Amino acid sequence: MKKLTMFYDGLCPLCQAEIQFLSGRNQAGLLSFVDINSDQYIPDRVGVSCDQALASMCAQYDDGELIQGVEVFSAAYSRANLPKLAWIFSRPALKPFWNVGYRFFAKHRHAISALFGPLALRLVNRKG
Repeated sequence: MKKLTMFYDGLCPLCQAEIQFLSGRNQAGLLSFVDINSDQYIPDRVGVSCDQALASMCAQYDDGELIQGVEVFSAAYSRANLPKLAWIFSRPALKPFWNVGYRFFAKHRHAISALFGPLALRLVNRKG
């Protein structure tokens, strides 16, 4: 299985919680994470601007292949040994639903995170 680097919004508490959750399940070392707000994110190297990365979840395999949207979650959950979640996010019949839901979340993530992010971070940190 190819290593996957996920690009995330480190200013979003829900995004942080998801990355912490996945980090805690990354025993195989198949995931890495880069905050798109950090100096580690180099848009020219990835081929995705910061604005594009904020609009849609982006990730890149170690061979340079870029993936976006719901496909990232399926790939990440597979690598984090979460086969049921990977399966749910890979179902063709559900992808339109997940895509619409994620686009809504991406557009409103800071408002949504203000409500749910602190609790999600506490839950993830409590288990870690």
